Amino acid sequence: MEGELVVIISKSVVNPRNVKKSTTVKEKIHLSPWDLARLRFGYLQRGLLFHKPDLKTDIIVSRLQASLSVALDRFYPLAGRLVKVKNDDDTVSFFISCDGSGVEFVHAVAKDIELSDVLQLSGSVPGFFSSFFPATGIKNYHGVSRSLLMVQMTEMKDGIFIGFGYNSTVADASSIWRFINAWSEICSKDSGGSETFQHRLQLKGWFFPTIDYPIHIPDPETKATSSVTTSTNLQEKMFHVTKGNVLKLEAKANGEADQKISSIQAVLAHIWCSMIKHSGMSREEETHCRLPINMRQRLNPPLEAECFGNVSQTGIAPVTVGELLDNGLGWAAMQINKMELSQTDEKAKELAEKWVKNIKIPVSVGSKDLVVTNSNRFDAYCNDFGWGKPIAARAGPPYLNGRLVVFQGIDQESLDFQACLQPQVVEKLLNDVECNEYVNIVV
Repeated sequence: MEGELVVIISKSVVNPRNVKKSTTVKEKIHLSPWDLARLRFGYLQRGLLFHKPDLKTDIIVSRLQASLSVALDRFYPLAGRLVKVKNDDDTVSFFISCDGSGVEFVHAVAKDIELSDVLQLSGSVPGFFSSFFPATGIKNYHGVSRSLLMVQMTEMKDGIFIGFGYNSTVADASSIWRFINAWSEICSKDSGGSETFQHRLQLKGWFFPTIDYPIHIPDPETKATSSVTTSTNLQEKMFHVTKGNVLKLEAKANGEADQKISSIQAVLAHIWCSMIKHSGMSREEETHCRLPINMRQRLNPPLEAECFGNVSQTGIAPVTVGELLDNGLGWAAMQINKMELSQTDEKAKELAEKWVKNIKIPVSVGSKDLVVTNSNRFDAYCNDFGWGKPIAARAGPPYLNGRLVVFQGIDQESLDFQACLQPQVVEKLLNDVECNEYVNIVV
């Protein structure tokens, strides 16, 4: 299938229900080092797959837009825009203006694409599925002119897909899934705009105390170089790990480790080892497991668990290929565990201060890494918009070799991973008895 099978029916902008641009004081949110370091990355994109509702399409679109407008009253930073300020020292600064400019909403139709096509994800990328997402090719620094959240509802032959892309300078995965949970709840009530929020959104009110804001940085757009890495000739596969196999891997890792290993650490270690074994890398080369770390409760003083914004940083566990392959599952899981435990308030402040003194805005991450995004802690399957719960959760572009998007499995306590890998690695994994003992690769 090709992308032209997805036809755009309409595009619109959904504003917060109570936006009053002429009278509302525009709230300003400065960007922290964690935010600024993401400016050259693409919008992160996620989506939910549903059986086709027994409703007319115009009613579905209308309900989604009306409930989105209400939800944006509460999560108003998502309806804002980035503002870039040119400084006298040939640098720029950024902040988020909560001006209610709105969210881009796309209605599309893919009449020949079926649920099974999305569930399998077999074949090369990019394929038809990239057209199910609204923010493909949009970089975070484009948020000065594009909405910080974009939504697309695609009507399929036997289902619908709600895809969304978001600017990761305004929200991390924890915040964006909290927003989706609230939006779906409002939509399911068919409130028609009567829903009200009792408490004001808790914004990230914490900044590194020794850093002056706004932070002056090189312009991420004009200073971008040709070093941007584009990944081609990749395939996406879904890895499913049953509850039973999750428990087996956890027990195996803890039997080999001298510290407590969690179930997700054990499963990630197993996948990391399996991928690197077939990567073709030499034993001396270094590989990393990159994992998003929610810093809300790790900071001192800690932030509220529901604090909205980007309050995550990337933890990196570095090892050589030889170390990873020689020491086994428990050792690999311990490296992930140690990395997570090291993400403290003191270390976060130290790294932020160093970053401001030597600003580097990356254009990509290493292609030899396991790049983990999302989390099994986020409840994707509770999101009933009024026509039943999702049957699957999926991720969209940008594509990167080694990307592993983590989701809850639809079966209780199981795990799903959307992996993006080179075709030769996929082929070898499919024939890897040790890997497949615990991981079911959907074909």
